[in-house]
Amino acid sequence: MTTTSQTLHTDVAIVGAGPTALFAAFECGMLKLNSVLIDALDSVGGQCAALYPEKPIYDIPAHPAIEGGALIDALEQQIAPFNVPRILGSRVETLTGSRGDFTLTTGRGDTIHAKAVIVAAGAGAFGPNRPPLADLEIYERTGAVQYYVKKRADFTGKRIVVAGGGDSALDWALSLSEIAEKIYLLHRRDRFRGAPETLSRIEAQIAAGKIEKVVPYQLHALHGENGNLSAVEVAALSGETRKIEADTLLPFYGLSTDLGPVALWGIDTQRNTIPVNPASMESSTSGIFAVGDIAHYPGKLKLILQGFSEGAMAAHAIHPIVNPDTALHFEYSTSKGTPG
Repeated sequence: MTTTSQTLHTDVAIVGAGPTALFAAFECGMLKLNSVLIDALDSVGGQCAALYPEKPIYDIPAHPAIEGGALIDALEQQIAPFNVPRILGSRVETLTGSRGDFTLTTGRGDTIHAKAVIVAAGAGAFGPNRPPLADLEIYERTGAVQYYVKKRADFTGKRIVVAGGGDSALDWALSLSEIAEKIYLLHRRDRFRGAPETLSRIEAQIAAGKIEKVVPYQLHALHGENGNLSAVEVAALSGETRKIEADTLLPFYGLSTDLGPVALWGIDTQRNTIPVNPASMESSTSGIFAVGDIAHYPGKLKLILQGFSEGAMAAHAIHPIVNPDTALHFEYSTSKGTPG
């Protein structure tokens, strides 16, 4: 990661460095468009790498299952022939100019001049929704309370309370039940929100004694000494409480997101998303495109595979901006290979 400020001139500035951004850079390269990736995180990969590097993803074509970190590694290999520059560890603060002549600046002082911009910033800046518990920060510092599973093996033999009722809670309860001493699956409602197959697997692990369902209960207090967790206290709606002996608490209450400076760039936004023309992925501002979770249009699905398609459409729509006098003749990659 470069720690000093840079000034770069490029065809396409890509704001973000998650899977959709990486594939957009690949599609730009296939059209002989230069690009640069800019991200506030210290490494590429977005949430896949920062939050879920060991979590399997099941809906990437041709991969029955692939971990987030492995997907990012593969995308990195795919764009390697194009030597795409990266500006990491500093977010884009300002975006000015117009179609064909944009200027972006980062908080570190980097300046990027680009003919077009692709915003692939996911849901913007993100952080976990933290439970309102006394002394929470003490247990966060020791790792007794964690919001993401970065290294699955660290939970071997642990007694773990997994709190939440959605996909992340269910998926990690299942995955960690294979290596943990015991999983306590806590939810404030009687029912969980998950795919039928996932719920069936949860019931199978309950029957096997690997998972214990704790419903309807909410987190109430943490017990331990010097940041070492010994028990999680939970409370029912009636006020009844119980203590669960545990080494680790994993609250999966979703992420709080914020568009941050994106909302100040003069682009139309709607509920932390950027409305786009689905035929081109262009925003309300000519020359600025949005792809991935931050893009919105009727029928939008927040899937990585859809983000890949959106990156391809944006790159093709940008080609005439960069090359106004050159017609783009569509070719399959099997015919032209990768430019080099």
